[in-house]
Amino acid sequence: MKAGFFFFSILLSILAQLSQAQYHYQSLMNYLDSRMAALEERIALWHEQNNRYSNDLKKFRNQAADLLEKLEKEHEKLRDDLEGAGVRVDRVEREMDYFETKNPPKPCVKPEDKMVEQEPVVKKKKKDEFFEVSVCVDIVSSIRAMKILKRLGSTKGLWTKDAMTAKVYIFNGTSEDTLYEFNSVKELAASSGMSKGKQITLPSAWNGTGHVVYNGFLYYVTEKSELQVIKFHLENSSLADSAVLPIEDRESVYNLNPETIVDLIADEEGLWALYAVGDTINLAKMDSDTLDIEQMWDTACSRNNAEAAFFVCGTLYVVYNTRHASRSRVQCVFDVNDMVTPGETPLLYFPRRFGAHASLKYNPVEKQIYAWDDGYQILYRMSLKKKLWAIVPTPEE
Repeated sequence: MKAGFFFFSILLSILAQLSQAQYHYQSLMNYLDSRMAALEERIALWHEQNNRYSNDLKKFRNQAADLLEKLEKEHEKLRDDLEGAGVRVDRVEREMDYFETKNPPKPCVKPEDKMVEQEPVVKKKKKDEFFEVSVCVDIVSSIRAMKILKRLGSTKGLWTKDAMTAKVYIFNGTSEDTLYEFNSVKELAASSGMSKGKQITLPSAWNGTGHVVYNGFLYYVTEKSELQVIKFHLENSSLADSAVLPIEDRESVYNLNPETIVDLIADEEGLWALYAVGDTINLAKMDSDTLDIEQMWDTACSRNNAEAAFFVCGTLYVVYNTRHASRSRVQCVFDVNDMVTPGETPLLYFPRRFGAHASLKYNPVEKQIYAWDDGYQILYRMSLKKKLWAIVPTPEE
């Protein structure tokens, strides 16, 4: 009797545990069902949002395609307008050239009197009171084109071409005694390095980037106990002459290129020298044969923020920049003949490049500038026009 009761109790206990397990199982299933339902709702919402975003993207893509098509049409129209404007400008330039050939400008001389309201007043003087400074009447009107030849050497240097020959010269750095000669620009462009050129060793190291090649001679400045200009015969590799420069202050002529104390420049008129006096740039005309200084000018051009300069037809163009290299521009123009009026002063901006100019050397035969910019050798093609004024004194009977 007791054994039957015991087994009955065990059976009741098992049934109770089964009932409790079924209850927990049902609760778990209900929980899973609710979670699945919530997940399905979220998936449905995601599908809805995805469809909406997809539709919005398709609309945006269609709108962008329409805008691009309109922009392309406007670009084509603008290009046609620019081409038309270019044709008109070319026609005007041809007409100006025609009138200039019919009325050629007279040679420039040094005016003794000021011009008043654009009416030149020429005063009769003795013949020895008039002297011819320049017979060139060109002024730079624009920078027509830029060509990057290659990258060669350090960030600062100079490359130039003798106007009388086809030879090109490379001066790497700001204080060396070896330069490299190439037979042509094409040979330099095809070379793999400076070592492919002819090496020329100088009797002393150059200073800065202010040297110039002129009529087969190299003119450069060396800084010893005295500031000297050296004339070196390039073909014979021999010292031709030297002279002490009468410059008291050894300040850099360009604030942004402190290595250059004197910048020697050649143009159609001969050899010139730029140097600093205080905060301004001064100019001197030099005899290329004797190295004597013939005449000096105070240009009133500031050396602050100046990086380089070039000389064209008796007119100095000083190029300025910022310490954090930006776009170079001409901000000061000085004409030794006093023939450039304020309204004539060109507003010249160089194309955006790599850094700042270390040197600018003008070739009067090719009408282009050889520039060194952060190790890149660059050519700038210049456009020239005639100066407005060319005063000629009345000859005496």
